[in-house]
Amino acid sequence: MSTDVMIQASDLSKRFGHVRALDKVSFQVKKGEVVGFLGPNGAGKSTAMRILTCFLSPSAGSATVHGYDVFDDPLAVRRSIGYLPQRAPLYTDMSVIDYLRFTSEIRGLSPATFKKRLGTVIEVCGLAQVMTKDIGTLSHGYRQRVGLGQALIHDPPILILDEPTADLDPNEKAEVIRYIQEIGRDRTVLLSTHNLSEVEQACARAIIISKGKIVADGQLEEIRAKSGGIRYVVAVDGQGAEGDQAAPGYSDLEEAFGKLPGVKHVRELRTEENARRVEIAGPPDADLRAEIFRLMVARGWTLLELRRDAQSLDAVFRDLTKADEALDRGREWDEAVAAGPADEDDDDDDDSEDDDTDAASAAEPVAEAAEKR
Repeated sequence: MSTDVMIQASDLSKRFGHVRALDKVSFQVKKGEVVGFLGPNGAGKSTAMRILTCFLSPSAGSATVHGYDVFDDPLAVRRSIGYLPQRAPLYTDMSVIDYLRFTSEIRGLSPATFKKRLGTVIEVCGLAQVMTKDIGTLSHGYRQRVGLGQALIHDPPILILDEPTADLDPNEKAEVIRYIQEIGRDRTVLLSTHNLSEVEQACARAIIISKGKIVADGQLEEIRAKSGGIRYVVAVDGQGAEGDQAAPGYSDLEEAFGKLPGVKHVRELRTEENARRVEIAGPPDADLRAEIFRLMVARGWTLLELRRDAQSLDAVFRDLTKADEALDRGREWDEAVAAGPADEDDDDDDDSEDDDTDAASAAEPVAEAAEKR
């Protein structure tokens, strides 16, 4: 494996009884990348992340983090990562400074190293105003910042963040994304979310998972182009000037533009001030603007607007993951319950888990590291 590959998943599979949460998932994350890990609720994101962070073992396949196998060398993996679960497991009766000191001691940092790292964490996470306050008195946004601080205190080369902006208001979300952008300048980040605008702000590459399988992996522009194609928005004068040919109707536009090479469909958009607007879904490997213009001239129609852009990431996401995924997963659960007891624990891949589950998971490396010491 290349030394530039920080995270490597190879044919990862995970079953919970009769339910397959992950199905032969393979991907790489290289040094210095900030990668969005996308998928609807129940798609398998959290299961994959818990395998990478050594909280779950795979049913099949393998994974390495920073060159260490997650099954054979879990403590080395945990030393190499900073992990922030969806809901940061914090000790609410501790002050922020005491909590960060506690997590640094558990990770084996010396007092001098902690003092040096603390200044960076305070600056990056924006914690200067709350260091002496009890965590229980903080807003949810500040608690997420504290959770991010504990993930950074030991200066890990890899950050794994599971829904870090969940339940935050718009201002808090913007702040957390800004921190992630800053953090991602000098380390590898795997960011799990289903908020596509956050991915567009913070990530250059995305991995999309649906029903436990990878359905897209690449740069955002590549995913848009390959999965969604290119769309053209055309506005045509719907009134027509005296002496000109009659203004076209929507059926005329659909018939004419639908014959252009590679066009998948023509869809009517809203009418604005006698301008008839349509969306043309074109091929990803061609530019149809010249063809559209020549057709307009040949038909004697007046062109008011012509715009070419890639399909939105939201539309691509919906196409790839399908709106009925939740129903499919629900049927799988019903079948599993009807089939009888599961061989393993219940699926904890639900993205709306109880805080106690995340707290227990996060306490695991703390106890293990303490025992090691």
